[in-house]
Amino acid sequence: MSVTAAAGFQAAGTAAGLKTEGKDLALVVNTGPTRHAAAVFTTNKVAAAPVLWSRQAISDARADAVVINSGGANACTGTEGFQDAHATAEHAAQTLGISAVDVLLASTGLIGERLNMQAVLSGTTTCAEELNDDDAAGAAAAEAILTTDTVTKTAVAHGSGFTIGGMAKGAGMLAPGMATMLSVLTTDAVIDPQDLDAALREATRVSFNRADSDGCMSTNDTVFALASGAHPEADPAGVDLTEFQTALTELCQDLARQLIADAEGAHHQIAIRTVNAATEEEAETAGRAVARSNLFKTAIFGQDPNWGRILSAVGTTDVQFDPMTIDVAVNGIWVCRAGGIGEDRSLVDLSGREVEVVIDLKSGQAEATILTNDLTHDYVHENSAYSS
Repeated sequence: MSVTAAAGFQAAGTAAGLKTEGKDLALVVNTGPTRHAAAVFTTNKVAAAPVLWSRQAISDARADAVVINSGGANACTGTEGFQDAHATAEHAAQTLGISAVDVLLASTGLIGERLNMQAVLSGTTTCAEELNDDDAAGAAAAEAILTTDTVTKTAVAHGSGFTIGGMAKGAGMLAPGMATMLSVLTTDAVIDPQDLDAALREATRVSFNRADSDGCMSTNDTVFALASGAHPEADPAGVDLTEFQTALTELCQDLARQLIADAEGAHHQIAIRTVNAATEEEAETAGRAVARSNLFKTAIFGQDPNWGRILSAVGTTDVQFDPMTIDVAVNGIWVCRAGGIGEDRSLVDLSGREVEVVIDLKSGQAEATILTNDLTHDYVHENSAYSS
């Protein structure tokens, strides 16, 4: 189940011809009764045309529909690219009988080329004709947004009087903010727009923004959250915000883990957990420094628990810690104790896909986890053979 798990949503995915094969255009529609929306976008100054359009369209915290295409990013395409985005929204609006300013857009694929607009418009029409609220429709939409992904990424969460469904794509250029990704989250909760926005931003902060595959930030990163208020047991007074926040955060973290698990060419998915930091921000900084160390990432690829590379990466930051007291564990083996040699590194088993690194700074009580992956021959091959 995906974006159609929550009541009040329909979806479709079709092969419009933007890619050489497979589905490449998705449509998600909020049928109400409420049509609240929130979004978080890339912080890259070079923002794609659909990002520029959607920033404007969502300013009133309302959205009736989302059109997403793969097979082309519509980024760095100038005035013409923005006109293409506008035309897509206008066409979707006309087809669905809604306003163009209530249509959100997202695109993914090659940067620096205009979209095949005939394919986009005809694909949007086809999706509108095939809209459904069943699992198959949600699955088709999740498939249509993939690029170099090898699998779809979906998740569902339930709470008292609400369901949340989500889909995401992303396999390369994964780095905040957010991860290089597109995601649509749907909920049938009764929730005010400002509360939805706050919940999305907090969930994104500790999920997508902590997925850091290769340190490269995209031009198209977008996560949308849509709320229909259609749950049959919804409290008219509104959802319990604490419960909703927890569910939304866990769902986003689930999707973030799926993104890292499918990172381009990865043989290991790595969770870098920094504990006992002075602040949460410093814990995140330390973990991200390690996640972006090519020396560390290649060591994990080679199944070498080279903790010296971890310490050296943390040491490049302004994080508060004493180099004479820091501890490091790799998959449960404390290979570094008090800044020096710990347990026998040969005890570390890196033959499996999942790796956990724990960095104990002994500077406070805060912690944060950064998700990343190893750097492999396959990653280099894929990104030298695939233009992006």
